[in-house]
Amino acid sequence: MIHRRVVVTGLGTVNPIAHTVEQYRQALRDGTSGIAPITAMDCSTYKVKFGGEVKDFSFAGVLDTKEARRLDRVSQFAVVGADQAIKDSGIDVAAIDPFRFGVILGTGIGGLSEFEEGFTTLTTKGASRVSPFTIVKMISNTSAGYISIKYGLRGPNTTVSTACSSAAHAIGDAATAIALGKADAMVTGGTEATITPMGLVGFIACRALSERNDSPATASRPWSRDRDGFVLSEGSGVLLLEEYEHAKARGADIYCEVLGCGNTADAYHITAPHDEGIGASESMRQAIHQAGWNPTDVEYVNAHGTSTPLGDVAETKALKRVFGDHAKKLQVSSTKSLLGHLLGASGGVEAIACALMIKHGFLHPTINLHDQDFAAGCDLDYIPNEARDRRVKRVISNSFGFGGHNCTLALGAV
Repeated sequence: MIHRRVVVTGLGTVNPIAHTVEQYRQALRDGTSGIAPITAMDCSTYKVKFGGEVKDFSFAGVLDTKEARRLDRVSQFAVVGADQAIKDSGIDVAAIDPFRFGVILGTGIGGLSEFEEGFTTLTTKGASRVSPFTIVKMISNTSAGYISIKYGLRGPNTTVSTACSSAAHAIGDAATAIALGKADAMVTGGTEATITPMGLVGFIACRALSERNDSPATASRPWSRDRDGFVLSEGSGVLLLEEYEHAKARGADIYCEVLGCGNTADAYHITAPHDEGIGASESMRQAIHQAGWNPTDVEYVNAHGTSTPLGDVAETKALKRVFGDHAKKLQVSSTKSLLGHLLGASGGVEAIACALMIKHGFLHPTINLHDQDFAAGCDLDYIPNEARDRRVKRVISNSFGFGGHNCTLALGAV
């Protein structure tokens, strides 16, 4: 079987704390919270009134107004992230065989705002007033399809939808396409835009969200004794993956290498994680094994870390199951403490965080961790509240989704 090395050469993101990768790097190091009262819609009658919005979002220079009108916000985020990643990589798109350059993106829900607007038009104005772009803007694969059209990328092109593990699965699939010789370069990651009335009240109804309306910036508090749910957020995290020799030949600046991907199911419950972390632990084992590491080689874990009562405990149990005594030596943090939960895009922004930390020699903190839940067994080193200047070479990133989907990425320094 062909197996070629896969590296990360470009990054792009818009999220609640940054509109560029450089802004993101600084915000991660500073421990900046992106959680605030929601301004895009009236939440006065809702139980939860805050989230991780991408405020002042601009597609200028990437999409013209006509293009943007034909795309849901979820696809606008994706295209801007992809444009950043392609430019950051310095790759000459025109110089590559287009059938060797593809796109695999993840999204948990897709064009939710367009679905809501279309349904409202149908019920208030009638069927004849529904836009001909409604379906195209709504379906989940439009983001990947539009990126391929915009940049002329004719290689492997799919969309992954596995709830909150979507982007991580997409990255794993894109890396596999390169490793198996099906492509030389891939745009990958995830996008999500669910801060809409139905998105917010749907998760409220699930009892999944924090209700800390009095202090939004501190609401996402993984492993804290008084955590009460995750924070709904939006944005995109897009990476440019490339075959190592291809990247080296053109003198590309490499962030890190994608070395492994674990992929399992809990087969347990449609929303709750397995309480002993059975599927999560096997996902980590698979990624570590594929990377050619021993568990003791792993230095840092970018945890799923959602700030839910059940999830944080289950993930900690899974870490202890995989790493044994080494678990106490691991450094672990949750990007969601800063960003909230970007659902299907979370694995993308978190993989980018890992790439930046490997490249620049720091570990971002888990903010809002002032009362660690030792009684529930959450007793690991979660890098509380302050970043650390620390060079790490071997890291894993966890993404777990509703339906029991688990994905772990293994990323290493080159």
